[in-house]
Amino acid sequence: MATHVQGYRARDGQIEMAEAVSDAIDRCGTLIAEAGTGTGKTFAYLVPALLWGGKVIVSTGTKTLQDQLFRKDVPMVRAALQAPVTVALLKGRSNYVCHEHLKRTQENGRLTSRQDAVHLRSIVRFAQSTGSGDRAELAEVPEQAPIWNLVTSTRDNCLGAECAHYRECFVMKARRAAQEADVVVVNHHLFFADLVLRDEGITDLLPTANTVVFDEAHQLPETATLFFGEVVSTAQLMELARDVLAEGHTRARDALTWVNAIAPLEKATRDLRLSLGADVQRLNFTQLPPSAPFHAALGHVHGVLKELAAILERQAERAESLEQCWRRALQLSERIGRWVEGDRAETSTPTVRWLEAFTQTLQLHRTPLSVAEVFNREREGTPRAWIFTSATLAVKNDFEHFTAQLGLSSSDARSWPSPFDYGTQGLLYLPEGLPDPLSSGYTTAVVHAAWPLIRAAGGRTFVLCTTLRAVRAAGELLRARIETEDVDFPLLMQGEGSRSELLERFRRTGNAVLVGSQSFWEGIDVRGRALSLVVIDKLPFAPPDDPVLAARLDALAKRGGNPFMDYQLPTAVISLKQGAGRLIRDESDRGVLMICDPRLVTKPYGRRIWQSLPPFRRTRDESVATAFFDDSESVVTEAGPALTRPSTTGSFP
Repeated sequence: MATHVQGYRARDGQIEMAEAVSDAIDRCGTLIAEAGTGTGKTFAYLVPALLWGGKVIVSTGTKTLQDQLFRKDVPMVRAALQAPVTVALLKGRSNYVCHEHLKRTQENGRLTSRQDAVHLRSIVRFAQSTGSGDRAELAEVPEQAPIWNLVTSTRDNCLGAECAHYRECFVMKARRAAQEADVVVVNHHLFFADLVLRDEGITDLLPTANTVVFDEAHQLPETATLFFGEVVSTAQLMELARDVLAEGHTRARDALTWVNAIAPLEKATRDLRLSLGADVQRLNFTQLPPSAPFHAALGHVHGVLKELAAILERQAERAESLEQCWRRALQLSERIGRWVEGDRAETSTPTVRWLEAFTQTLQLHRTPLSVAEVFNREREGTPRAWIFTSATLAVKNDFEHFTAQLGLSSSDARSWPSPFDYGTQGLLYLPEGLPDPLSSGYTTAVVHAAWPLIRAAGGRTFVLCTTLRAVRAAGELLRARIETEDVDFPLLMQGEGSRSELLERFRRTGNAVLVGSQSFWEGIDVRGRALSLVVIDKLPFAPPDDPVLAARLDALAKRGGNPFMDYQLPTAVISLKQGAGRLIRDESDRGVLMICDPRLVTKPYGRRIWQSLPPFRRTRDESVATAFFDDSESVVTEAGPALTRPSTTGSFP
């Protein structure tokens, strides 16, 4: 490895983890491996997986890590081992340009802005020259650009083998390469989509694999819940109506007046959203009284959708695209029908029905309370090795929360600490005197307490908030501070650019302050002096009004469990560990982790939380925390090993 990886040196934890992975592959067993930041877990699972041979599926939590594995890590290990393995990258269909939808968009001109037209020309040129069609390779068109929705396909509107561009389809090329490759790099969303949607065309990937590795495995329970559940939205209904209109005019203009055919569905769909009022909200279906307008509106949508399906059935033989619209209408009608039927449609797996209303759209969710049974069912059958790894799977070395969610309770679980010297490299600071986190002025108090450290750090700060509202409030307060005190700290706020754009600007400036919410708590790697302070406003407990969480906690309580200690606290600890993990990314990094929530010392469970974090030295003294940013060794020595002082709000030993 040292001859192929610059700066590589052997680490005991990495070698031990590699041996454990090798043993799991040898016995077709299951291994849960928590490896602290810096252990080198990627090499620890890639080396034995590539040496063993057979088909390997590596699934990641993010497309960023997926691209890194495919373009950098796997080729590096393959070269070092001189392993004759082929590698393929496979993403969901929405990541690839669709020839058919690109052609349609060019022809019908459904563009909403001049910028869309500029982006469309770039995508046309890209489609003519690219070998993969992967939109990640076209950096000049932003990832969030609306035009992508018009030039990529979905499972609903893909024509499949009936498409005129089937042979040159980028999605099919990627899938064929994946079926033939020895190592396939996917992401969790695609992996579970393949398990659930058996007609996606890649179902022979898992049956032929002898090793499946889940990197960033802490995300699995949430992702599995998403895919083992069911969702239908007003956006899907409106998209169906638009596609029916377009295909009807193109393929069967003489059949009927298509505008009149889709008008009832469009109106019923809008009325369904309006039946819940104008507020953006999430609520359990049981919160709606029987007399609520929503019930009648949903029944009406179901009725007009069945009428449209009947119209489409009569025209389906005229074109594959019209037949596809008919099948989409049937599928949506079945899903809405299960909502209309209510409890009679319940499956053997307990679920919760809930609604999420946005400004323009409404989503109807049916979510399983537990994915353990269904996930275990998918793991049965052909013996193979299952490797689950992440830097954050345990709570104070206890894996019970993670294993219970996925039904892995009898599996081998091991942990390897980070090789970093956290006692020297980092400091955990809990300021004194902060109010209750639920108080109205809490964010103001957080910014006031954090500002001396931000100044001492010279910017170079992540401010991680638990809500978007707190991001906006903290951002405006910091902007005012920066202007008032006339300091040159570029302020970057979530929402003012894509995550990748903000991170690039953060690294480039070297003294910025970035304010973000949950999407910045994990999957972020900023090494060196550019990031020296991480401020976390609150302990990341899930919102108590979340319908799925509330249903799960209620079910747990009915089984005699403790909802807070058994579920809410472990979930918050794992999330907090992810946020804390942004600080020290390298053996030369130094920095302060500032957690502002006083519950770390005022609540009995606080000790369990901070004992689950890396073993930083700890202090409640602002002067000690600000002095840490002095690069001289004398400051570290004089600070001493304990770094504590008496507190009126609780101990922090």
